[in-house]
Amino acid sequence: MINRDKIEESVREFIRGTGIFLVAVKVDSANRITVLADTREGITIDECVAIHRHIEKGLDRDAEDFELQVSSPGLDVPFRAVEQYFKNEGKQVIVTDNEGSRFTGKLKNVTSGGFELESEMKDISFNYDQVKSAKVVLTI
Repeated sequence: MINRDKIEESVREFIRGTGIFLVAVKVDSANRITVLADTREGITIDECVAIHRHIEKGLDRDAEDFELQVSSPGLDVPFRAVEQYFKNEGKQVIVTDNEGSRFTGKLKNVTSGGFELESEMKDISFNYDQVKSAKVVLTI
């Protein structure tokens, strides 16, 4: 089976200093590799292709077959990286805390340690370790 940590380390090294950040790397038992990456402006297809080619160069299909997909996480996927909070500052988000309570509000004052949520009632401060999930509110 392909080593997830090896893929993650390779991608982190490749994107260092580029403005691209790694959101997640998944490798399932059938060697389907999924890499989610983004930038504050939104990752481009060319950037995804470059990451894909870099990963593919480091793997040997003759030794072990695999399927590889590199993409952005998408709007409906909960945040997994602190950089996603920075990217979405100023947007409406839904936050579920570790107790299961849900809060909706404007994401603001994002730092490396946490953020504030501006709701109709009051501003609520969160540390990242208090958050079970957070994602952008999709509006139509």
